Amino acid sequence: MASLTSNYLQAVQERIRQVIVGQDVVIERALIALLSSGHLLLEGPPGLAKTLLVSALSKAVHLEFSRVQFTVDLLPSDIVGSQILDLGTQTFVTQKGPVFTNLLLADEINRATPKVQSALLEAMQERRVTIGGTSYPLPVPFLVIATQNPIEQTGTFELPEAQLDRFMLCHRLEYPTAEDEREILLRNTRLGVKQEENGAVAKTEFDTLPDRPVGSAQDLIDAISSVHQVHVSETFVDHVVELTQRTRSHPALEVGASPRAGISLIRAARARALIQARNYVVPEDLFTLAEDVFLHRIRVSYEAMADGIRGVDVLREILADFGAPSRVQRNADRLNSQGTAK
Repeated sequence: MASLTSNYLQAVQERIRQVIVGQDVVIERALIALLSSGHLLLEGPPGLAKTLLVSALSKAVHLEFSRVQFTVDLLPSDIVGSQILDLGTQTFVTQKGPVFTNLLLADEINRATPKVQSALLEAMQERRVTIGGTSYPLPVPFLVIATQNPIEQTGTFELPEAQLDRFMLCHRLEYPTAEDEREILLRNTRLGVKQEENGAVAKTEFDTLPDRPVGSAQDLIDAISSVHQVHVSETFVDHVVELTQRTRSHPALEVGASPRAGISLIRAARARALIQARNYVVPEDLFTLAEDVFLHRIRVSYEAMADGIRGVDVLREILADFGAPSRVQRNADRLNSQGTAK
């Protein structure tokens, strides 16, 4: 079973790499969120193939996909749905919103008002929504992948801590390397055009996505079930507890990580181990995932902020006390993912 699951997950990653260039770490993070029933927040500027990634993932594992473009005039009913009056029967009919899907891409989530952002809280945590006093379960699996642009702040609303804590992972995207960007441009020049009725239009990367999934629905169920069979030692749990406690006692941090951070780190570590064909977690999983799991859950004090101290500096200092690799964390993560791909 473990071997079959490993082959399936490798095939899913290879399928996504047919359209996504140089984003192995992001692909891994999306798979981790899917396998461990978590949610993923992606921070980065536009144009880094976030929508293409989610669409490719949904087609590779044969899941329904919806996309919501968050704007300042969006209403909660535009996400969860509403009740409308049927003039013929004079009764109210429930109109379900785009949240009733397997993969929901919440694009530029910080552009919506806090009232709209909070509409996702129940869906993300309880995997059900309430419409007109009636509770409706969401499809299984259900995964929210949200994006936000950390550079442009005009017309945006910062996500509250309660909602940030619902995201199991928050990954910060970077621009591709020169070699990867060259490959992206070369692939784009070979797309050509497609004809529709009496016209033609240039193809995009979305037109190249294969419609046939990599495996069956049972393959995905087996992979999700296999995550819970990955061994976690008591020593690993102790390290997670100590890491969480240190974020709460560090003098530069005003808000430390919640217990949900430790739960998320263990779940993510198990999923990463499975993706890398291991049936046990290792310290490398903790060091590799700690930044994505903890950084969006901690807050630097005003005094430390005035001294130019950032949350990432504090977290890396704590990890260094644990004996984390001295190289920059994201470079280590990228090398680990590339090694997995081979």
